[in-house]
Amino acid sequence: MAQKPSIPKGTRDFNPEQVARRNYIFNTIKQSFETFGFQPIETPSFENSETLMGKYGDEGDRLIFKILNSGDFLSKVENGIYESKDSQKITPKISEKALRYDLTVPFARYVVQHQNEIEFPFKRYQIQPVWRADRPQKGRFREFYQCDADVVGSNSLWQEVEFIQLYDTVFTALKLEGVIIKINNRKVLSGIAEVIGAQDKLIDFTIALDKLDKIGEEKVKEEMLGKGISEDGIAKLRPLFSLSGSFESQIESLKTILSSSKEGKQGIEELEFVSKAIKDLGLQTAKLQLDVTLARGLNYYTGAIFEVAAPEGVDMGSIGGGGRYDDLTGIFGLKDVSGIGISFGLDRIYLVLEELDLFPETVMNNIEVLFINFGEREALYSLKAIKRLRQKDIAAELYPDDAKMKKQMNYANKRNIPFVVLVGEKELNSQVFTLKNMKSGEQFELSLDQLISYLK
Repeated sequence: MAQKPSIPKGTRDFNPEQVARRNYIFNTIKQSFETFGFQPIETPSFENSETLMGKYGDEGDRLIFKILNSGDFLSKVENGIYESKDSQKITPKISEKALRYDLTVPFARYVVQHQNEIEFPFKRYQIQPVWRADRPQKGRFREFYQCDADVVGSNSLWQEVEFIQLYDTVFTALKLEGVIIKINNRKVLSGIAEVIGAQDKLIDFTIALDKLDKIGEEKVKEEMLGKGISEDGIAKLRPLFSLSGSFESQIESLKTILSSSKEGKQGIEELEFVSKAIKDLGLQTAKLQLDVTLARGLNYYTGAIFEVAAPEGVDMGSIGGGGRYDDLTGIFGLKDVSGIGISFGLDRIYLVLEELDLFPETVMNNIEVLFINFGEREALYSLKAIKRLRQKDIAAELYPDDAKMKKQMNYANKRNIPFVVLVGEKELNSQVFTLKNMKSGEQFELSLDQLISYLK
């Protein structure tokens, strides 16, 4: 019995229309990246395991797809380790490589490896797939594309300002108006952890806090208690859970909460700088919003943290995010190289544009004219014309088979081809072409030059 074809959970096939729509998003983002001065690079789909492991926290490490070594990978595992059934001990013995989890850590590796060839500050963009062993759900896949832009070699806060403008530029170009660019600062989170006496549990604290909008205040408190954060400390967070109002009013409240934290006050100053610059420069259609519970749960952020939410009324998770990582390259031996980057979530952006019916009708690169095949002589005559049309950048094709007229016309209709050309004995003898408009049904008898002019 033939095997029923299938694909792994969390992956997808894309039909021609979907690919065209995805390319529309890719091209829009790419154009903005290049307008802002970013240069393209690419890195391998898989890295050495040691490059990726330990860079995303315990939760991230669990979501990294490991690649089994080739050959008899179990033969090199000692009996004692094998019999222990301890996956943490066995995995390094049987897997030396892993699929990349994101594009940022591979980028840090790239910078260190190619540091002598790079002109700093280095602005790069990268559009490639990544893989995560996550539980598939709406807008969350195991294989998906990231569209990243990063700058390394500058600690200027003007980079934060530029990235907010870049988000605004891309989403305005996609006609996705009203996105909310949420911003926080890791120094503010460190200051809060200091004030509640949880400096030694900063990662646990931020991972729990980052889930506030997903699981609610009480569940976040339970998780913090479970991680050893005291009830007194959690009680001090009460004003934080209900913090609201304008950017400026939230900043004033934070100044009171973090008055005893030097690091926290530095984070507030950085947020104020960015907010004032954006207020002076203005945004086209996006909105900048302070969210002091935003943590993104990743270890490598040290300053600004970004997350982009779809416009109000659209039920979707974040459609972009990023932040500053002042010493990410330090994990590979290159110290004191400041960096900041953002990412666009292609798949979620696609779903939002689809839900709001924002894809242009012309997004499909469709064939403009189909030549009907009446036989060998007619086909050769048609192909000579098609060659000329293509040289003039007019998308044209010949129906490959000498099939019934109805079948060929149905093919044109199903592919939404606007024109067909009929070439029979009459046209051959007169050296002309009969052009039919598939919507109106009108027909014209044209020379090849007239046909080219009409279609252009």
